[in-house]
Amino acid sequence: MLEDTQSINKEPLVSVIMPTYNCGRYLKKTIECVLSQTFTDFELVITDDCSTDPKVHEILSSFEKDPRVRVFYLEKNSGAGVARNKCTEMARGRYIAFCDGDDYWMPTKLEKQLKLMQEKDCCLSYTSYLELNDAGNAVSIMLPPERLTFRDTLHDDKIGFSTAMYDTSKFGKFYMPTIRRRQDWALVLLILQKCKEAFGVDEVLTYYNLSRNSLSRKKIPLVRYAVQVYQIVLGYSKVHSYFYLFFCFLPAYVLKKLKKRRDIKKYLKDHPNPVEI
Repeated sequence: MLEDTQSINKEPLVSVIMPTYNCGRYLKKTIECVLSQTFTDFELVITDDCSTDPKVHEILSSFEKDPRVRVFYLEKNSGAGVARNKCTEMARGRYIAFCDGDDYWMPTKLEKQLKLMQEKDCCLSYTSYLELNDAGNAVSIMLPPERLTFRDTLHDDKIGFSTAMYDTSKFGKFYMPTIRRRQDWALVLLILQKCKEAFGVDEVLTYYNLSRNSLSRKKIPLVRYAVQVYQIVLGYSKVHSYFYLFFCFLPAYVLKKLKKRRDIKKYLKDHPNPVEI
């Protein structure tokens, strides 16, 4: 186990960034998953994006008494990117890890990921993850490569954002672009432009909820926002952006969907009860 430095450093080693919006069905369990980590030198920074679900406010209020939890509220609904940026602004840790308010972590997630980052001396890391349906059953799995580069990720968003963690001591803090959607992929690309490569833990340490209210579940409408990432964030020309969309992103997206469905069948044979939370 990694040495817990909380007693030595005034600031936590890790800041866990969590945007929330109308995720009352999942939020309590999500927060508990973070607070139950085997590595304990962290803070949980939450920003609520003007939720209208009263359960969200009730849950957040109940956790605000925990000294590890810091909660902020946006004055108007601005999107997950703005909420994450508020968290990042307030974060005090060297490492910044992301967890959405409706996703779950395994207890050893931070411990194993930090160990890998220290061994590789890398700026960005990620883990494998399971996708769960509304009943909590595993329906697909993402087993990303051991190593990813900027070019790999330019063609396809292979990093589940609730698995991502980066080291601010390398290039400072990164803030999400102000585009309304796919800003998580855009942020990963911006980090990889600087650090060149990321490394993954070859183990399922994250569970991603395909909730009915999740914007990211509506994959087909989101595809067109890839062009905004190429044009607005990376500064590519319109022709260049559409070339990447049709000849790189879309083929890679389709192959990824097929691979996830194929891999889950094999994974379930070896792990008949894969959800362990």
